[in-house]
Amino acid sequence: MGSLSRTEKIQSITERLIVMTFIALMLVGAIFGATLFYGEKLMISWLCFGCGLIGGFVSIQQRLKKLGDEELELLARSWFQILLIPIYGGIFSLVLYIGFLSEIIKGPLFPHFLILEFKGPMPTDEDVLKFLQTTLPASGQELAKLLFWSFVAGFSERFVPQLLEKSQSGPPEK
Repeated sequence: MGSLSRTEKIQSITERLIVMTFIALMLVGAIFGATLFYGEKLMISWLCFGCGLIGGFVSIQQRLKKLGDEELELLARSWFQILLIPIYGGIFSLVLYIGFLSEIIKGPLFPHFLILEFKGPMPTDEDVLKFLQTTLPASGQELAKLLFWSFVAGFSERFVPQLLEKSQSGPPEK
């Protein structure tokens, strides 16, 4: 691989990204299709992870021409290195989803959810199971917001850490 030109490395990485993006899209489509086929509720967390993963793949492709020779060499030699950034994107999208559910991150640009209250002060296993099964975006528009922000979380690997940092510092002083 060391003897490949810069253009050949970019082409090799792009080919891998296309294959992996296709697999990620098929995975998200399969999850969506399975929930429709079996009449179950859509697994929102998996959908968020998939959108974050796809955002990560798109991010790598957008940055390829700006990468240095050493980074290109590493990506051209290793499938693992190509997968690492999108996996982080998927994880960040899940962290963002939890931020939305907990309302640590809220506002008109962010999704709102229908969340059942727990029966008592201490949640039971049944409460947690119902929470996971019945917590959904409040409307189609809210689902679209969630998918948009999940993609952004994967695309911009600094977005979620910066958002968390801002939420820890609290509201700005007046």
